Amino acid sequence: MSALTEFPFQNTSLPLEERVNDLVSRFTLEEKVELMVQYQAAVERLGVKAYKHGTEAAHGMAWLGEATGFPQPIGLGCTWDTELMKRIGSVIGDEARGFYRRNPEINGLTLWAPTVDLERDPRWGRTEEAYGEDPILTGKLASALVQGIQGDHPVYLKAVATLKHFIANNNEVGRGDASVSIDPRNMREYYLRAFEIPFKEGGAQSMMTAYNAINGVPANLSTDVKAIVKQEWGLDGFVVSDAFDVTGTVRDHGYLDSLQEAVARSVKEGGIDSITDDSVVIKQALREALEEGLLDEGDLDEALRNTFRVRFRLGEFDPEEGNPYAAIDESVILRPEHAELSREAARKAAVLLKNDSGLLPLQADKLSKVAVIGPLGGTVYRDWYSGSLPYAVTPLQGIQEKLDGAGTAGKTLFAGGTDRIRLKSKKTGKYVRIQAGEQAALAAAADNAEEASVFEMTDWGWGSHTLIAEENGRYLTTDDRIVKASADQIWEWFTKEVFLVNPAAGEPKSVTFSTWNGTPVTVNAESGELLVGDGQAAETANEINVAGAAEVSDEEEKAISAEVFEVEMITDKLEAAKEAAGEADLAIVFVGNHPLINGKETIDRPDITLPESQEKLIQEVYAANPNTVVVVVGSYPYALNWVDANVPAILYTTHVGQELGHALADVLFGNANPAGRLNMTWYKSVNQLPDFMDYDIIKNGRTYQYFEGEALYPFGHGLSYTSFRYDELRLAEDHLSAGADQGINLTCRVTNTGSLPGEEVVQLYGRAEQSRVKRPRKQLLAFRRVLLEPGESADVAFTIPLAQLAMWDVTRERYCIENGLYTIMAGASSENLPLAAALDVDGEIIPPRDLKQTTKAINYDNYEGMLIGECAEGGSAVEVKDRSGWIGFADAEFEDGAGTLQVRAASTADAVIEVRLGSPEGPLAGQTALKAGGAQEWHDYTCELSGVNGRQNVYLVVAGTASISRLQFA
Repeated sequence: MSALTEFPFQNTSLPLEERVNDLVSRFTLEEKVELMVQYQAAVERLGVKAYKHGTEAAHGMAWLGEATGFPQPIGLGCTWDTELMKRIGSVIGDEARGFYRRNPEINGLTLWAPTVDLERDPRWGRTEEAYGEDPILTGKLASALVQGIQGDHPVYLKAVATLKHFIANNNEVGRGDASVSIDPRNMREYYLRAFEIPFKEGGAQSMMTAYNAINGVPANLSTDVKAIVKQEWGLDGFVVSDAFDVTGTVRDHGYLDSLQEAVARSVKEGGIDSITDDSVVIKQALREALEEGLLDEGDLDEALRNTFRVRFRLGEFDPEEGNPYAAIDESVILRPEHAELSREAARKAAVLLKNDSGLLPLQADKLSKVAVIGPLGGTVYRDWYSGSLPYAVTPLQGIQEKLDGAGTAGKTLFAGGTDRIRLKSKKTGKYVRIQAGEQAALAAAADNAEEASVFEMTDWGWGSHTLIAEENGRYLTTDDRIVKASADQIWEWFTKEVFLVNPAAGEPKSVTFSTWNGTPVTVNAESGELLVGDGQAAETANEINVAGAAEVSDEEEKAISAEVFEVEMITDKLEAAKEAAGEADLAIVFVGNHPLINGKETIDRPDITLPESQEKLIQEVYAANPNTVVVVVGSYPYALNWVDANVPAILYTTHVGQELGHALADVLFGNANPAGRLNMTWYKSVNQLPDFMDYDIIKNGRTYQYFEGEALYPFGHGLSYTSFRYDELRLAEDHLSAGADQGINLTCRVTNTGSLPGEEVVQLYGRAEQSRVKRPRKQLLAFRRVLLEPGESADVAFTIPLAQLAMWDVTRERYCIENGLYTIMAGASSENLPLAAALDVDGEIIPPRDLKQTTKAINYDNYEGMLIGECAEGGSAVEVKDRSGWIGFADAEFEDGAGTLQVRAASTADAVIEVRLGSPEGPLAGQTALKAGGAQEWHDYTCELSGVNGRQNVYLVVAGTASISRLQFA
């Protein structure tokens, strides 16, 4: 063995597992503790360098400086383009290598992306971060991104993709301490499916757990990580906890009493291999857990084998010449071809929602004046997980370039959709202005309007406003003591540039201001300085905080009266917009959201509408000029009811980074034919949605799969400047056997019947025509984005695993392809499916239930008024939500009858369980009383039964506060 291979782990000719085991065996116990956290310490005696797990890369490398930015993930989801996603992933992996070469100790190669959480509710504040509401679309796009990031070398990884957040993370309010209730069918058929695909098809090497609890158990302690992700799906990489989440098991969930128990159970039971948290605290807790016998050294060895297996595959312990990715250096960052790909992705993400009378595409040479209007028209915003933009092309700039190229330079009118105002303190009678000095503090100190500062105020809805001082071009912000005009941009954990503006009671044209956390803005009577509250508060650190907003108490607010400011209007946004629209041939109104206001990490959306001020802006512009195009630049679906009913053309895009203006102009002027398709249902109102925390998509009709109402725009919707015709859906076989592991082979013909080249997204859906249980109205099976020239036809072929038609059979706790007829449909969206074919499947006939076997209560067929929580004895239990509820078990076979029922139950107060037949109100077959105790004090209860024989639908009806873990008839 040469000097360069002093230890076996340095010998590249040995099998990977042997090398990994050798290295881990050489660490001391203290070294192992030091390596269990996100920032892994160097072990110099073995040549192990310091390493950081976790670099944000949701749509480009983030937080490391200037990097190529791509559309937000919701926009990438609208591309329905796996080939594009793989190319984007490859660029992200390349730039990750570049940053790693710049600083390998800080810029790691394990990237926190993609977000695979399914978006069953559009009110989620982090909707921008994921790929949509369907598990197949999400899983396939995530797989492609993973493949691009990790590369295709058989030995080495370019970088590592970490899927997040496992699992069922789709609410922000209460995310750190809430539990979501998910039954086995929802879990297996919906939530898990999206994660399974990028592991099995994409080869993802890492995963992050979620903040929330699932069925009463915090995600970092979920046994599903080991049982499903590592064992069933075969992850041989590592699992990481989310930031400050292991300590949150104690701090936020209150689930455990000690940190040493939290770290021990996270590693031992939850399968966490790397802990992202306060390193000093976590390492001490690990030492104490080892001392107390809660962990042993072998538990650390298992976790470290998982993290170092990945580090080996990244090439860290091998000579560079054998690793094709080792030569990638800083020069790869911001390559011109990366910007070109960013522009292509931004074009492909655009969704044409409406285009009456062919208003789009625009013809630049036939326009003399174009009015660009609205708060999203003259700027480019980045979200929390964006990198620093190397440059930014605004929509206004992109449109101006098109008109300049057509010889209509100078014919663009711009109205920003913002008010220009002065403020005057009622207390001092003086105008507000910026004081001299580095702080740029504000004071009501100007005697006349000429000396006052002018502010550009943007209304983002629901009281939230931002103000920019025209004097220095900076946002008004606060250090939680004074108000100052000092922020160059809005981009921090707490959005301190947001001010809540409310009309002053009984004071016309006057308002009060509160800061980001609800503290009233006041005025120092002597200096005129604008204070936050009494000006004595300590500054809230602008750093990651799991819970989110640090709001002041109602008592504090009441103790301090907000100053009343008279608003002097210089430019009224509506009047300016109407004037510009009236002078132009055509008006383009840009509306949407700021990515860090009214919906972001820690903050869910207050509604799904546009801000009221933006709706009014569109209405006024349309009244002034019916040739109006609305462009929504937003991170979410919107209820655009009035806009859809009136405005002739609507285009949607998400925030797409540096090339926003170019990409939008390309689409508006026809240099790119839009082919984006919606990755979520766009509802007409929140009234069409169940309760936000209801995670049961099946029972209460969530997503296109189960929604029975009329959507504003359906899942998969998107128009083109050309037209397509679907013909001849042909199944290779119309009769298949489920036991033969066959695929559904089919072809459909698509023809471009228009006059322009264009891409169509061919979408295939399936539906079971009969089933033991409620099945989806339709579910996406496959999709493909195809380019067709005018008049060109293509036979688009698919092979779909028959297993995609499977449902989770709760009676036997496994997947099942039911016997019977299925309909396969093809078309342009979930509600535009002109082609259909019947498929007969020789599958299983699910036998009647045998409730004489011990049955888990969570394996019900129906329920009302129940949630799923933890059974501390193991597994989960159903628990009454509000003192009454029931669970039902359909088609149970009792043959000669059953005389008794035994239930395992716990109750915090006296309760009664009734057994009813046929329905929850059906004949009473028996009942048992439960005694009050603790929530996890489990007892067996038995009741005598009558009339329970033959095949029955059986219901357990609960009155009181109780939980049931299992049951058995005898």
